[in-house]
Amino acid sequence: MSMAASQPRSDKVQPRRFVVMGVSGCGKSSVGAALAARLAGVYVDGDDLHPPANVAKMSVGIPLTDADRSPWLNRIGARLALADDTALIGCTALKRVYRDRICSLVGAPVSFIHLDGTKETILRRLEARQHHFMPSALLESQFAALEPPGADEQAITLNIDQPLDMIVAAVIAALEEEQS
Repeated sequence: MSMAASQPRSDKVQPRRFVVMGVSGCGKSSVGAALAARLAGVYVDGDDLHPPANVAKMSVGIPLTDADRSPWLNRIGARLALADDTALIGCTALKRVYRDRICSLVGAPVSFIHLDGTKETILRRLEARQHHFMPSALLESQFAALEPPGADEQAITLNIDQPLDMIVAAVIAALEEEQS
């Protein structure tokens, strides 16, 4: 279950890699951690992989640019590429080009779990959370940048306006359906 590099596996079981995506405040950390527990995997909060300069910018309400996100996306892709079992990383992955870049860096299949919700629902969540660098003032810029996954992407989209256990159950059901 570690995300360290491994020797070739003799049992031919392939690692499963997931990005739990969506705008800030959609529940990536909660859903990712709960899914990791259900899938016997490891969850990494992508916020922990941001360079300090990105955190500093967002902390004062400055939206990140594509150039700002570049080293962060590199870290996300590199971390997922090291997975030797089930791995989940929370990452906004707002644009198709970001998701394509992550997949390219991993060099293996990556499934995206898009947590979708209304601006009102997410704003309430952002305003209620404490000790996070992302201010609610940046929510509009995240929605403006968001390109929901297309039909040709390996993605599951779920509405977040339901209890956590129902979201997790819906993801598990969708994954089981994909495997059958």
